[in-house]
Amino acid sequence: MKKQFLSFFYAFRGIWDAVCTETHLRFHLTAAFYVLLLSPFFELNAAQYGVLILLIAAVISAELFNTSLETVCDLITKERSYYIRIAKDISAAAVLVFALAATAVAVVFFWNAAAFAAMFKFFAANPILPAALVLSAVNAVFFVALGPREIWDRISKKRKPKG
Repeated sequence: MKKQFLSFFYAFRGIWDAVCTETHLRFHLTAAFYVLLLSPFFELNAAQYGVLILLIAAVISAELFNTSLETVCDLITKERSYYIRIAKDISAAAVLVFALAATAVAVVFFWNAAAFAAMFKFFAANPILPAALVLSAVNAVFFVALGPREIWDRISKKRKPKG
Protein backbone atom coordinates (compact mmCIF):
# COMPACT_ATOMS: atom_id res chain seq x y z
CA MET A 1 0.00 0.00 0.00
CA LYS A 2 2.87 2.36 0.78
CA LYS A 3 4.29 1.82 -2.72
CA GLN A 4 0.97 2.79 -4.34
CA PHE A 5 0.68 5.86 -2.11
CA LEU A 6 4.20 6.91 -3.06
CA SER A 7 3.38 6.43 -6.75
CA PHE A 8 0.47 8.85 -6.45
CA PHE A 9 2.62 11.26 -4.44
CA TYR A 10 5.33 11.24 -7.14
CA ALA A 11 2.76 11.72 -9.90
CA PHE A 12 1.16 14.70 -8.15
CA ARG A 13 4.61 16.11 -7.41
CA GLY A 14 5.38 15.81 -11.13
CA ILE A 15 2.20 17.71 -12.01
CA TRP A 16 3.07 20.40 -9.44
CA ASP A 17 6.64 20.72 -10.75
CA ALA A 18 5.35 21.08 -14.29
CA VAL A 19 2.75 23.66 -13.27
CA CYS A 20 5.44 25.66 -11.49
CA THR A 21 7.90 25.58 -14.39
CA GLU A 22 5.90 25.37 -17.63
CA THR A 23 4.11 28.46 -18.94
CA HIS A 24 2.34 26.54 -21.69
CA LEU A 25 0.92 24.03 -19.22
CA ARG A 26 -0.41 26.88 -17.08
CA PHE A 27 -1.99 28.39 -20.22
CA HIS A 28 -3.69 25.07 -21.06
CA LEU A 29 -4.93 24.67 -17.49
CA THR A 30 -6.31 28.21 -17.50
CA ALA A 31 -8.05 27.68 -20.84
CA ALA A 32 -9.55 24.44 -19.53
CA PHE A 33 -10.78 26.24 -16.41
CA TYR A 34 -12.63 28.89 -18.43
CA VAL A 35 -14.02 26.36 -20.91
CA LEU A 36 -15.49 24.32 -18.07
CA LEU A 37 -16.62 27.43 -16.17
CA LEU A 38 -18.59 28.82 -19.11
CA SER A 39 -19.73 25.52 -20.63
CA PRO A 40 -23.08 25.36 -18.78
CA PHE A 41 -24.35 28.22 -20.96
CA PHE A 42 -24.06 25.95 -23.99
CA GLU A 43 -26.23 23.07 -22.74
CA LEU A 44 -23.77 20.35 -23.65
CA ASN A 45 -24.81 16.74 -23.29
CA ALA A 46 -22.89 14.08 -21.37
CA ALA A 47 -21.06 12.86 -24.47
CA GLN A 48 -19.90 16.38 -25.31
CA TYR A 49 -18.64 16.88 -21.75
CA GLY A 50 -16.85 13.54 -22.04
CA VAL A 51 -15.14 14.68 -25.24
CA LEU A 52 -14.17 18.00 -23.62
CA ILE A 53 -12.70 16.27 -20.58
CA LEU A 54 -10.79 13.77 -22.73
CA LEU A 55 -9.40 16.55 -24.92
CA ILE A 56 -8.38 18.61 -21.90
CA ALA A 57 -6.64 15.56 -20.44
CA ALA A 58 -4.98 14.80 -23.79
CA VAL A 59 -3.62 18.32 -24.20
CA ILE A 60 -2.34 18.43 -20.62
CA SER A 61 -0.84 14.94 -20.94
CA ALA A 62 0.85 15.86 -24.21
CA GLU A 63 2.30 18.96 -22.53
CA LEU A 64 3.56 16.84 -19.63
CA PHE A 65 5.20 14.36 -22.05
CA ASN A 66 6.73 17.27 -23.95
CA THR A 67 8.11 18.72 -20.72
CA SER A 68 9.59 15.39 -19.64
CA LEU A 69 11.23 14.83 -23.03
CA GLU A 70 12.69 18.36 -23.05
CA THR A 71 14.01 17.86 -19.52
CA VAL A 72 15.74 14.61 -20.46
CA CYS A 73 17.16 16.20 -23.61
CA ASP A 74 18.53 19.11 -21.57
CA LEU A 75 20.08 16.62 -19.16
CA ILE A 76 21.80 14.82 -22.02
CA THR A 77 23.40 17.97 -23.42
CA LYS A 78 23.15 21.74 -23.29
CA GLU A 79 24.98 22.00 -26.60
CA ARG A 80 23.13 22.43 -29.85
CA SER A 81 22.29 19.10 -31.40
CA TYR A 82 20.35 18.44 -34.56
CA TYR A 83 18.76 15.30 -33.10
CA ILE A 84 17.83 16.95 -29.81
CA ARG A 85 16.23 19.82 -31.75
CA ILE A 86 14.26 17.36 -33.88
CA ALA A 87 13.06 15.45 -30.79
CA LYS A 88 12.01 18.65 -29.01
CA ASP A 89 10.30 20.08 -32.09
CA ILE A 90 8.35 16.90 -32.77
CA SER A 91 7.31 16.67 -29.13
CA ALA A 92 6.10 20.27 -29.21
CA ALA A 93 4.30 19.52 -32.48
CA ALA A 94 2.38 16.72 -30.75
CA VAL A 95 1.11 19.22 -28.18
CA LEU A 96 0.17 21.63 -30.97
CA VAL A 97 -1.81 18.93 -32.82
CA PHE A 98 -3.81 18.11 -29.68
CA ALA A 99 -4.35 21.79 -28.86
CA LEU A 100 -5.56 22.59 -32.39
CA ALA A 101 -7.90 19.58 -32.35
CA ALA A 102 -9.26 20.69 -28.97
CA THR A 103 -9.77 24.21 -30.32
CA ALA A 104 -11.63 22.86 -33.35
CA VAL A 105 -13.92 20.79 -31.13
CA ALA A 106 -14.50 23.83 -28.91
CA VAL A 107 -15.52 25.89 -31.94
CA VAL A 108 -17.98 23.18 -32.98
CA PHE A 109 -19.41 22.83 -29.47
CA PHE A 110 -19.50 26.52 -28.54
CA TRP A 111 -20.33 28.33 -31.78
CA ASN A 112 -23.88 29.15 -30.73
CA ALA A 113 -25.17 32.71 -30.95
CA ALA A 114 -28.16 32.00 -28.69
CA ALA A 115 -25.89 30.66 -25.96
CA PHE A 116 -23.64 33.71 -26.23
CA ALA A 117 -26.71 35.93 -25.94
CA ALA A 118 -27.91 34.02 -22.87
CA MET A 119 -24.47 34.34 -21.31
CA PHE A 120 -24.43 38.09 -22.00
CA LYS A 121 -27.91 38.49 -20.45
CA PHE A 122 -26.88 36.46 -17.41
CA PHE A 123 -23.80 38.57 -16.77
CA ALA A 124 -25.68 41.82 -17.48
CA ALA A 125 -28.32 40.88 -14.90
CA ASN A 126 -25.66 40.10 -12.27
CA PRO A 127 -23.20 43.03 -12.40
CA ILE A 128 -20.88 41.58 -9.75
CA LEU A 129 -20.21 38.51 -11.91
CA PRO A 130 -18.52 40.33 -14.84
CA ALA A 131 -16.30 42.08 -12.31
CA ALA A 132 -15.44 38.73 -10.73
CA LEU A 133 -14.75 37.27 -14.17
CA VAL A 134 -12.44 40.16 -15.08
CA LEU A 135 -10.66 39.84 -11.74
CA SER A 136 -10.22 36.12 -12.30
CA ALA A 137 -8.86 36.82 -15.80
CA VAL A 138 -6.30 39.25 -14.36
CA ASN A 139 -5.28 36.60 -11.82
CA ALA A 140 -5.10 34.05 -14.63
CA VAL A 141 -2.69 36.26 -16.58
CA PHE A 142 -0.39 36.45 -13.56
CA PHE A 143 -0.73 32.70 -12.99
CA VAL A 144 0.22 31.92 -16.59
CA ALA A 145 3.03 34.47 -16.82
CA LEU A 146 4.66 33.93 -13.43
CA GLY A 147 3.49 30.61 -12.03
CA PRO A 148 2.61 29.76 -8.45
CA ARG A 149 6.16 29.74 -7.08
CA GLU A 150 7.05 33.14 -8.51
CA ILE A 151 3.78 34.64 -7.31
CA TRP A 152 4.34 33.20 -3.84
CA ASP A 153 7.93 34.47 -3.79
CA ARG A 154 6.80 37.98 -4.74
CA ILE A 155 3.99 37.99 -2.16
CA SER A 156 6.16 36.63 0.63
CA LYS A 157 8.94 39.17 -0.08
CA LYS A 158 6.44 42.01 0.28
CA ARG A 159 5.32 40.65 3.65
CA LYS A 160 8.80 40.44 5.12
CA PRO A 161 9.86 43.47 7.13
CA LYS A 162 12.76 45.42 5.67
CA GLY A 163 15.92 45.77 7.61
